[in-house]
Amino acid sequence: MIRDFTLNDVLYLVAAMRWTLALTAIAFIGGGIVGLSVALLRVSAMAPLRWIGTVYVHVVQGTPLLAWLFVFFFGLSIVGVEVSPWIAAAAAYSIYAGAFLGEIWRGCLQAIPKTQWEAGASLGLGIGAQLRCIIIPQAVRLGIPPTVGFLVQLIKNTSLAAVIGFVELTREGQLTTAVTFRPFTVYLTVAALYFALCFPLTQVSRRLERRLHVAR
Repeated sequence: MIRDFTLNDVLYLVAAMRWTLALTAIAFIGGGIVGLSVALLRVSAMAPLRWIGTVYVHVVQGTPLLAWLFVFFFGLSIVGVEVSPWIAAAAAYSIYAGAFLGEIWRGCLQAIPKTQWEAGASLGLGIGAQLRCIIIPQAVRLGIPPTVGFLVQLIKNTSLAAVIGFVELTREGQLTTAVTFRPFTVYLTVAALYFALCFPLTQVSRRLERRLHVAR
């Protein structure tokens, strides 16, 4: 039965945003842990570790995100492992985010002049202490713009989780369209809600850039 698009439908869409935010947060935290590990592997002095990090990045970045969602949700069920949409989406997005964040942060670490590493070594600091006290604080300043930029992309990419039945903002939009038959109105509202999520992040990023003098 077709009905009108009402305020209640808008409220349902707004409520669905919490799952978009929850998935984004889980993916960013999981991807951050993986990404930091990948970045450290990529700048390691040991060639086998660099090779492992490089292979991971190339495999994940060379594979569509949809493929990872299908692997975890449909692929595991083929071998008898039932996975909920939540677990499948969290795992797929964490792996995906880890590769991109790893490359972003690897670039930030390698952008620090070699003389900074040498200065730390001359003070008798080990690699871990150099990273913690000298390199990472400087790399954080450089990493803010691309990291926030990727976070915005991650928020929008959560819409792909709708294909495995994960009910977030886009999936709720599909369900609402099916009963109201107002695709233009529904998806215009969905787009506005995504904008409301992403625009403040870009503004916060710009303020942090100015406060930390990233351009220097």
